[in-house]
Amino acid sequence: MKKNKVVIVGTGMVGMSYAYSMVNQGTCEELVLIDLDKKRAEGEAIDLNHGLSFAPRKMNIYAGDYSDCKDAYLICITAGAIQLEGETRLDLLHKNTKIMKSIVNEIKKSGFDGIILVAANPVDIMTYVCWKLSGYDKSKVIGSGTTLDSARLMYTLGERLDVNPKDINAYVIGEHGDSQFVAWSYALCGVQPIYQIASRKDSKIRFEDLEKIEDEVRNIAYKIIECKKSTYYGIGMALTRITKAILENENSVLTVSSYLNGEYGHDDVYIAVPSIVNENGVREVIHLPLDNEEKEKLDKSVEIMKENINKLDI
Repeated sequence: MKKNKVVIVGTGMVGMSYAYSMVNQGTCEELVLIDLDKKRAEGEAIDLNHGLSFAPRKMNIYAGDYSDCKDAYLICITAGAIQLEGETRLDLLHKNTKIMKSIVNEIKKSGFDGIILVAANPVDIMTYVCWKLSGYDKSKVIGSGTTLDSARLMYTLGERLDVNPKDINAYVIGEHGDSQFVAWSYALCGVQPIYQIASRKDSKIRFEDLEKIEDEVRNIAYKIIECKKSTYYGIGMALTRITKAILENENSVLTVSSYLNGEYGHDDVYIAVPSIVNENGVREVIHLPLDNEEKEKLDKSVEIMKENINKLDI
């Protein structure tokens, strides 16, 4: 297994935004592109290679096939039907389950024994499907979860408070979709709780603004899709962030889709919760003592995931 070899399955806008971000950040040494449209994958590899003289490190980028998965450390699955205007992520359920089955079957045949990062929507359920079909260890199958949603939240709060988003520490939890919510009781700006800031008379945000911010973060993907048909840059960078945490053994806390085995009172489901991510995948799910309202929201989100999983033939 090559520690710095990454395979991307799917060279659509999400897959290539991820690849482009990886090249610009020098995230890995070997990058393989796999797609049913082999000519497209070849063209994308050539195009990326032409920018390597401007990249921070030397990389070996090429179009490959599933046999290239055998010695990879990480495979990122971005292939799948895109979310169209008017569709929810859950509307993609059956289409992408069929695609996931074919991909996982090919990955297993290659002899791959690394970590799988899933980005296809609905990502929490697709991660469960990938894990169930692959038979791999649950800690080694991860979904992108609400990593992007949490970044959107940090950006929005930073903009409202006129603070660098990197100094916002706040999490979107639950489904990467309509039942997601913000764990406001753990949201911080620097060392100050957001609740404390919102309570000040001179604050740039008030308590009544928090629900509006949460709704904005939850629904912003629909606006992007209305404007330009799909979202890809943000998720590409989010996937790169997760990849760096894995390849560099960071033990970073990220809101990835993780398997719950009793945490938060739930089991046999993948859902986005703060988790410690390192070279082994999800090292640990962090159990936050949520307040009653937040716990109810998480319970509802898990219920929706399980209801939809039960509709699938896996």
